[in-house]
Amino acid sequence: MTELSLEITRHIPHPPERVFDAWLDPKMLAKFMVPGPGVTIPEAKVDATVGGQFLIMMRVPEAGDLPHTGEYRVIDRANQLAFTWVSHNSAEDSIVTLNFAPKDGGTDLTLRHVRFPSEQSRDDHTGGWTRILDALAGLEVTA
Repeated sequence: MTELSLEITRHIPHPPERVFDAWLDPKMLAKFMVPGPGVTIPEAKVDATVGGQFLIMMRVPEAGDLPHTGEYRVIDRANQLAFTWVSHNSAEDSIVTLNFAPKDGGTDLTLRHVRFPSEQSRDDHTGGWTRILDALAGLEVTA
């Protein structure tokens, strides 16, 4: 059996340092961590240290508040960020890795998420992460 995973790459029109920092800024996370229509982020907390935890509370229409938590495994500013991903729709030891590469005055951001309990979960996450990266690409990422 192969491990279910997904990989998405987006060009973000901001330098790698600013894109990287957005992932560790609770105010910025609340703006772009919206995996679907009508989803809001009423709460985001970040302990931006290796071993530190995060909480992203997603308020989903017709489903209520769904916590998404994890622990930072790698924090290599402007290069790589890796963290566990714990949600109602994820597998144990699910890991998200973000790689940041400077390109054309912006950043090529590659998101790889591994370990899903089912193909449906992977497909749902593919849609969610795609919308999240699109939202990030459309933001004015502050320094």
